[in-house]
Amino acid sequence: QVQLVESGGGLVQAGDSLRLSCAASGGTFNEYAMGWFRQAAGKEREFVARITRTGGTTGYADSVKGRFTISRDNAKSTVYLQMNTLKPEDTAVYYCAAERRLVLTMTPDYWGQGTQVTVSS
Repeated sequence: QVQLVESGGGLVQAGDSLRLSCAASGGTFNEYAMGWFRQAAGKEREFVARITRTGGTTGYADSVKGRFTISRDNAKSTVYLQMNTLKPEDTAVYYCAAERRLVLTMTPDYWGQGTQVTVSS
């Protein structure tokens, strides 16, 4: 059973940057594909980014491609989401997700509790 704890959210202005972190425990981290999803108020949860368990391949939603970067440090059991050039439409609760396979699917097995990101215009 993997436990995921996100941190790094906050209130920023449009154009600013934030880095989210997700610390994992309870499993062998390098056996898990990792990813980030987000849910804005009144909307469904949506995929943001994912990274394979080796870190060799990443994938992004079109809405964040070129602005967000996902990475992982297997020695620290942590996955990151660097968010640059933030826009008001990026405002959401961001969730870390994990799945014990090479590539994360859109229905991961494990979820964090979420961290709020608010971008003001």
